[in-house]
Amino acid sequence: MVIGLGNPGPTYAGNRHNVGAMVVDELASRTKNALRAHKARAAAAQVRIGTGPGGVPGPSAVIAVPHSYMNESGGPVKALMGFFSVEPERLVVIHDELDIPAGDVRLKLGGGEGGHNGLRSISKSLGTKDYLRVRVGIGRPPGRQDAADFVLRDFSPVERKELPFTLSDAADAVEMLVTHGLLDTQQKFHAPAAGS
Repeated sequence: MVIGLGNPGPTYAGNRHNVGAMVVDELASRTKNALRAHKARAAAAQVRIGTGPGGVPGPSAVIAVPHSYMNESGGPVKALMGFFSVEPERLVVIHDELDIPAGDVRLKLGGGEGGHNGLRSISKSLGTKDYLRVRVGIGRPPGRQDAADFVLRDFSPVERKELPFTLSDAADAVEMLVTHGLLDTQQKFHAPAAGS
């Protein structure tokens, strides 16, 4: 199960905090599926993610975006996991990450929530922090801007030009994670860029 975190409604749609939900929209587009309202207070679709050997469609998965506010994401995520019989070790959560440079994608299993209210809510609802995370870097706020204000602001015009590439990279990371596992995906996405 692949969950993209964000806040509901058009007011928040372009916020940095909604980048997880944007990645799920990219995955839905790639798989030619539309997210549909689910009784678990979410929008969800059953899809095949990525491509396996010989070009066959990748494994079946559920992609979803909770319809709750970020700090209440745990309830819908737990309800979806119960409905689709998914264990925490099969859960992938895509979220914004202040401590990663803008545009970078990193992956990890478990660990702390780094002050992220969506992750905190999910960990509390599930009773475990041991689930996969695809962390999409948004960078630190400039100057003395408050982090909460920064994540709830829309991407800047310069960032918006880069955003399609970031969303594509994050969707690639999810596909590779599902088809090849965590270590191979970390090796690819955590490697320094050529020439840097």
